[in-house]
Amino acid sequence: IHIAGGKYIDYLLPGILVQLVMFGGVQTGIGLADDMSKGIVDRFRALPMSRIAVIAGRTLSDTTRNLVSSLIMISVGLLIGFRFHNGFWGAIGMLGILLLFGFALSWIFAFIGMAIKDAETAQLASFVFIFPLTFASAAFVSVATMASWLQVFARNQPVTYVAEAARHFALGMPSDAPWKILTWAAAILIIFVPLSIWQYERRNS
Repeated sequence: IHIAGGKYIDYLLPGILVQLVMFGGVQTGIGLADDMSKGIVDRFRALPMSRIAVIAGRTLSDTTRNLVSSLIMISVGLLIGFRFHNGFWGAIGMLGILLLFGFALSWIFAFIGMAIKDAETAQLASFVFIFPLTFASAAFVSVATMASWLQVFARNQPVTYVAEAARHFALGMPSDAPWKILTWAAAILIIFVPLSIWQYERRNS
């Protein structure tokens, strides 16, 4: 696939990493749904611990797993030709924005996982909107190559913003996407952290 001014592997890998952290967020919902169906969370509720600890512990552990998975994926990318063109701090910026996005998404999936009775249904519910957001975005190809009716959606959704922000940090591509994805992440956390806590208490009351 031809990308103007560079190699496709440099364009593609940030998009693959976006997909990776999104799948990592899905695991939060699946894990919480599984824990709740097996009664593990009931044991936690008997302990003198914060009501947010169970969910926050899960989201933070999955963020750590996203970090490890991302480092492995970057290592593979380096072996097949990917290169950072914006220096060490650009690489750190790319990882940071990806992990922040994955952390924010994990709270959405935590809410879904606790609202649904079993892990299999939680997985299905999560993938219903993950795949359209991923493939109708700039994760794998330029939005300009898409049908005109699809471009409006693809240009104005968070997966495109985080993919462009990752390329901004990794490759030095000029973009205002970092500010847009920071706004999206903040909005998601403001909405879904309280909702997840409420759902947790509701399921265990």
